[in-house]
Amino acid sequence: MPPAFGREERSLVVLGETPYTGPHKSAGMAERDPIERVLGHRVDLYDVAEWDPRTGLDRFAVAVHGWIRASGHQLLIAMAILLFIGQLGLAGLILVNRPALGILALLSVVPALAIVGYFWYGDPTRREPLDNLAITFVLAVVFASFALVVNSAFRIAFSFIPIVGMVLYFFLVVGPVEEIVKLLAVRSYAFDTESFDAVIDGAVYGAVAGLGFATIENAVYIIQGYIQVASSGGGMALEGALATAASRSFVGPGHVLYSAIAGYYLGLAKFNDDNFGPIVVKGLLIAITLHAIYNTTVTYLPSITGGSTLAFLGFVLMFDGLLAYFLYRKLSRYREYYGRIGDETAAVAADASAEE
Repeated sequence: MPPAFGREERSLVVLGETPYTGPHKSAGMAERDPIERVLGHRVDLYDVAEWDPRTGLDRFAVAVHGWIRASGHQLLIAMAILLFIGQLGLAGLILVNRPALGILALLSVVPALAIVGYFWYGDPTRREPLDNLAITFVLAVVFASFALVVNSAFRIAFSFIPIVGMVLYFFLVVGPVEEIVKLLAVRSYAFDTESFDAVIDGAVYGAVAGLGFATIENAVYIIQGYIQVASSGGGMALEGALATAASRSFVGPGHVLYSAIAGYYLGLAKFNDDNFGPIVVKGLLIAITLHAIYNTTVTYLPSITGGSTLAFLGFVLMFDGLLAYFLYRKLSRYREYYGRIGDETAAVAADASAEE
């Protein structure tokens, strides 16, 4: 059949006939069904190879699709909020009764906040509005509920795999889920705003999403540590929470850096629509791999070093320092090229004045 279609299509061209493109056909001939390519100009192919809304069901389908597109983000956010409330209801009650735990959670993300501030202040383009940053932060906090569900569901299964079970868990579950969730916080709102008008903005919003995720994750760990000590009858529950907060303060910067990398590539994808998907995937692969390497190392490092706190701190500082340098070089390169805009604009203006 394909050769016959090809011959008939060529005969139409020879006769000077223009094939019917249909009400919504703007694609090239190669992207159409073979029947439409040959017969579409003279035969009604509705529901065969062409489609446009004609019946009540068709129009209803169009309306539902439009509603889904318009409210898809809101539905996603609503689901996340319900999960968030359900999962963290008890934690909220504990924070009300023990506000000191909330203060510890906030203090534990101060280093991460400093990194976010650097990204925001160092943006050479228009600085992102604080309300958009706040919304991204809250979305990351809320969307963390998805990660909690998925991570909990798979952790037990991977624990039965000997030797490499936790490594696989970090690379196949924790890393992908948490980085996707953080990027989703950016994509759900800030990405579509007018303020997201440069590639580097993706790194800024990605960093803020990482801060939001780190804040709620640190709070959960601190509260869990407090509950464990308190339920065992220990009288040092608050001191244990303080120790947890101190250790978690070294984890937050990693979350910010991973999602800043993924966010940068999301920004790059926004302005390279033809390769949007692969660019986003590249950024996520980098962030996921770095995240999983970190988790794997800090999980097995204590057994190698005998639980040395100095070894843990040394690794975290080195690892995060290398990531920060990587991002610094990438963003510095962007700033360098951005600086050329003003120089070249000034040169063009000077040439124009000279010619006048």
